[in-house]
Order: sequence, then C-alpha cells, then structure tokens
Amino acid sequence: MTSIVLITGASGGIGRALANQLHSQGLRVAVVGRDIDRLTDVDAALRIAADITTPEGAEQAIATCQKSLGAAPSLLAHCVGSTLIAPLHRTSVQAYREVMRINLDSAVFMFQAWVTALQGGPGAAVMASSVVARIGVANHEAIAAAKGGVEALVRSAAATYAAQGLRINAVAPGLTETPMTANMLKMAAMREGAARQYPLGGIQTAEQVADVMAFLLGDGAARLTGQVIAVDGGFTTVRPLVR
Repeated sequence: MTSIVLITGASGGIGRALANQLHSQGLRVAVVGRDIDRLTDVDAALRIAADITTPEGAEQAIATCQKSLGAAPSLLAHCVGSTLIAPLHRTSVQAYREVMRINLDSAVFMFQAWVTALQGGPGAAVMASSVVARIGVANHEAIAAAKGGVEALVRSAAATYAAQGLRINAVAPGLTETPMTANMLKMAAMREGAARQYPLGGIQTAEQVADVMAFLLGDGAARLTGQVIAVDGGFTTVRPLVR
C-alpha cells in the first residue's frame, strides 16, 4: 500500500514544496493548514483545516486523515513555524507565548497525536527547526528557545520510540526564500547582505530544504534517527574565506 504522509504547515513555502515533491513521487499526501483556502493549489490527496497548536486540533488532523484515507499516516512532516526578530528585553509576554505556541506547542501536540494513532507501528517523522537554535544569532532569543525545544523533543522521542521502528529527525534551515521571509528579502541590499553570511553564498530555496526533508522520510535514511540536519549553506559549521 502506498505510504500516507501528513504535512502540517503546508500553506507555507517549505511545506508546500515538500507536498508537491512527495505527491509527484506517488505518495498519498494529506496537507494541514488553518485556512483550507490556502491549500487549494497544493498537490495533495486530502486537504485538512485544523489548528494543530492545540491538542484537539492535532487529534482532529490525524482523525480526518484516518477517516478519509483509511489509515493513520506512517509519515509525518511538521513544517509549522513562525519567527520573531527582537531582543529579549523588547519581547512582550504575548509575543513570546505566541512564538512558543506556534513552534513548540504545535510540534509536541502533533507528534503526540501521531504516535498515539500509530498504535505501536513503525514510521518516520521530520520536524522543522532553525539555524538560530544551533548557533547564537542576535535578537532571536524567543524563537531560538522554541526551536531548541523542538530539537530536544526530536532527540528524546527518537530514543523513546526507536524500539517500535519510529525514526524522528529534523532539519534546521538557514534563511530560505519563502512567503514568510519575502518582506525581509525584498530589498536588494538586505538580500545581498544576508547572502554574504552563507559560505556557499546566495539564499536557498524552499525546494532545497524540502529535498532534505523528503530524504529523511525515505528509505535512504533508514539508519538516521535523532538527527538535526542543518540546511544552511555552511552557516553553522564553517566560515567563508575572507578576501
């Protein structure tokens, strides 16, 4: 039977690119977003409107997938995310809680609903972190804390569920060309300055991040679990040669 993959945050750049790629590979793709109208042009067998930042919304997404496609998804790609660029002393309690709700709460609740639905069966999940959880970047304290929590969740869950054949990994993208970063990158000077931070140069595409996520969900990554793969042009590990 063709594998079912559930992709959250599928109206965003990376989730959309991953859905289109996996659909073209023949997987049965179920996509989730808060606004179903923003999912109409995403390649998928099923489109689900749900707020997976709540336990009830996450459970609803899984239950709808089971009812419509006949089984729980054996593959999960959690692509929900937001950002907040502000120093901690200028971060309101409301803004902090919103970042944690969208980035960390959603990951915990979605994983919890998914692993419960699998009832001890095997599968693979990939979650979205960020380079700011792996290296100190100024004015990113709240989002770094949230994504750091996602990475800790991945490692612990990978240990807990390895015996049942679950593989849990994550990607940590650098600055990526998506609707979320469009305002940041629309000015040539900002785009050029950002691109110079990356040893490989340029700004990566959503499709390049989706390629790695698809790999982590596939058979080629059968021996990978508890890993966080930085898709960042070398940003977190090397420094460009200064000339």
